[in-house]
Amino acid sequence: MESHFHAPSPDDALHALNELTTDRGRLADSISVPWPLLAGFGGVAAWWVGAAAAATSPGAEYEPPTTLGLALAVVLVVTYLIRRETGIRFRSMGSRAGWAVIGILLSCLALFSVSLGLVSFGLHWAVALTSVVAFVSTTWRAGVGYRSAVEKLRRG
Repeated sequence: MESHFHAPSPDDALHALNELTTDRGRLADSISVPWPLLAGFGGVAAWWVGAAAAATSPGAEYEPPTTLGLALAVVLVVTYLIRRETGIRFRSMGSRAGWAVIGILLSCLALFSVSLGLVSFGLHWAVALTSVVAFVSTTWRAGVGYRSAVEKLRRG
């Protein structure tokens, strides 16, 4: 069997690249941020910051919460649902998304520490405030990361 392969002309290659760039741009423009699913990340953060801190007893007999594994499992499920909802698997998220994830982790750890302090002072009701802050900041930062992934998709 003989192949009649011929190299494309530079104009054909340029045209194909322009079509790919246009398709990427159209795809990125058509993607909307799935806020209800991103709020799932915020819910996990609020649950971990609030419930894990409120259920502990800081002091000499402090034992770290054992709910981290369950929280990670829920994060993986929400990630899968986002991929299923959008139909897009992001290969790269971009640097802003990396910074957003670092911000989520640091803010949740800081809020968890504040929650432990509030519990140690007997202010269990105030842990609700740190949970709300964890929910809002994580949902917002997850949105930043998602938009960063969409922009990375647009640029290729």
